Amino acid sequence: MLMKKVKKQFKKFWEKTKKVVTTIVLNPKRSLIFLMNSFVEMISQNVLFFVYLIVNLFVTILLRYFTIHTWENVLNIPPILADLAIITLLGSFCFFMKRKHQFAYLFTVTMVLSTICLINSLYYTFYTSYVSVSLINTVKYLFDVSDSVTENVFQTKDLLYFFAPVALLLVHLRLKKKAMIEPEKRERPKAIVALSSAGVLALVFVSLLEPVDFGRLAKQWNREYVVMQFGIYTYHVNDFIKSLQPKFTSMFGYDKAMKSFREYFQDVPDIQTATNEYTGIFEGKNIIVIHAESMQAINLDLSFNGEELTPNLNRLREKSIYFNNFYTQVSSGTSSDSEFTFNTSLMPTNIGTAFVSYFNREYVSIPKLLKQKGYYTFSMHANNGAFWNRSVMHKSLGYDKFYSKSDYDIDEIIGLGLSDKSFFRQSIEKIKEINEKGQPYYGTVIMLSNHTPFADVDKYGDFPVDIKEDMLDEEGNPVLDEETGEVKQVVYPYMEGTSLGNYFKSVHYADEALGEFMDGLEEAGLMDNTVLVLYGDHDARLPKADYRRLFNYVKETDSVLPKDDPNYKKVDYFEYELLRKVPFLIYSKETEESLHTEVSNVMGMYDVMPTLGNMFGFYNKYQLGKDIFSTTDDNIVVFPNGNWMTNKIYYNTQKGTFFPLKEEEIPEGYIEECQAYSENLLEASNSLIVYDLIKKEREMIESDSDYIEEKVEE
Repeated sequence: MLMKKVKKQFKKFWEKTKKVVTTIVLNPKRSLIFLMNSFVEMISQNVLFFVYLIVNLFVTILLRYFTIHTWENVLNIPPILADLAIITLLGSFCFFMKRKHQFAYLFTVTMVLSTICLINSLYYTFYTSYVSVSLINTVKYLFDVSDSVTENVFQTKDLLYFFAPVALLLVHLRLKKKAMIEPEKRERPKAIVALSSAGVLALVFVSLLEPVDFGRLAKQWNREYVVMQFGIYTYHVNDFIKSLQPKFTSMFGYDKAMKSFREYFQDVPDIQTATNEYTGIFEGKNIIVIHAESMQAINLDLSFNGEELTPNLNRLREKSIYFNNFYTQVSSGTSSDSEFTFNTSLMPTNIGTAFVSYFNREYVSIPKLLKQKGYYTFSMHANNGAFWNRSVMHKSLGYDKFYSKSDYDIDEIIGLGLSDKSFFRQSIEKIKEINEKGQPYYGTVIMLSNHTPFADVDKYGDFPVDIKEDMLDEEGNPVLDEETGEVKQVVYPYMEGTSLGNYFKSVHYADEALGEFMDGLEEAGLMDNTVLVLYGDHDARLPKADYRRLFNYVKETDSVLPKDDPNYKKVDYFEYELLRKVPFLIYSKETEESLHTEVSNVMGMYDVMPTLGNMFGFYNKYQLGKDIFSTTDDNIVVFPNGNWMTNKIYYNTQKGTFFPLKEEEIPEGYIEECQAYSENLLEASNSLIVYDLIKKEREMIESDSDYIEEKVEE
């Protein structure tokens, strides 16, 4: 019955459309006036619906501006059309309802759409990415960093996302007050018009895109690119479909995934074949890995009032093999992604996180390979063991024992939990017990205090991040205090009171804790046959504005240099990405005596496993990275969003632009070759994890071996 009515209405609509088209052809001027009058009449009769369209479209434009911050992306036509098509589609269903129910429906849809934009804005501020349906399981972790969300993430601007429901409500009340709400009637013809409009918008949107855009939508490595080309709502529809992938891996895509997996690893040898001067130099030694929370490389080069920000790390750097061009490769899993990539030389997944979504896969990891060599493996972290699903995933990675919050006396709290100083003191006692067993060991200790929001300033100790200068008289002589006899000082605020300044105070505390840990290990005799490996897990994720103040401070006016000043140091997208570099070093008695060196080749977290493997005598056929000492100038660091960098350039796949890192000409075809390499690497890594292909490959090999043995016996 309903279909007959719809067909009848559509027939009427079609007849009217033909009449209008004929009129336009025969009398264009009159037709234009007629169309304008009709459009005005249509708006006046459907004010609420058009307000709904405008305010919701405005909110999506607002989201793109607040996250990417460029008008080029804000005014990009394809995402505007895509978002408008979906907004129109959702709103059109109100015309199947009675007038008195239309506002409730449109208001509900608007609230949902505004909330989606708000959540994405908050998530982008914290993770520099857009939220995914597959990450719903990780929302619970925000409660553990709720102060961070409040202080560093939620901003006044985020309230603007609720402009849409508020505006819609005010318009509705205005219409109601003026008795402009029409009598009860169903409006299926208008529904058909709205649905048709959504379809037309979608067709125009599709016509503006290139084939490569759809390829990137399917892969969804670069969420920024998808949102900037397809709009936030198309992104979420696609993301929802992609989030179902793990549940249907046995039904769809397995053959393609296995094909790309085998093609990628077909020429990789089953055993290590390449050797260099570092091959086997640490074989059989104990390993202690320090996961330095939010530690950036820039910290090692900063001083305030003549006092080094990280004196202990600086001394350690001088006695280590230090990698000064090292980048982490985290996605939405942040710290857990670093642990995963460090131990497996695989990339984070494009949907979900390995620790939460793919903990039950089979991985080749550093703990597992060292256990084959007789090592005892353990990890230590004084946080809740369920955080990032570590209690489950560490076991999956091959750790024999995970010491978590329940194994520590929580006697001093800084930030999210037990202070690093107390954590290290208690961990040394546990490592002593492990060492007494006489078995070589591999242990990871995960720091916690230097975690956003860096709010416990009063607990970090005294480390001013201001500028202090001696006060001088007109003749340039020091001005003395009459009571103390000391030289008076002028104090300029500089980084005091800023997010970055508080971070530096936290870093200084973390560095003190590291110094005490090193001293404790030495005093306990635990460094005699041990190699210490330290890496920063990711950057502090603080705003560009604070870095601009750091580099461009004018003390006399307590302000920042104007952008047109020749001494102004710009912190744009590329500069900010380069600032996210983290420290990585390898220290032992041997490096202190003779092996200390500084390595400048660009290096990623996935290069750690093959580099350490060459030194300690283990090998993983499925590692994505390279032994940095066996590479020349051709190493590529691929990031989860599809960006990549080499010693020559940092390439942004979203914009198709690059930042030169050396003053030399880029060879013809260089970018295309590196881009293809990056895409293949990401595809192979994701396929391996999602489809559990290491396990499948081994099962096939074992099955073939059993078959051959049976034939031989026959």
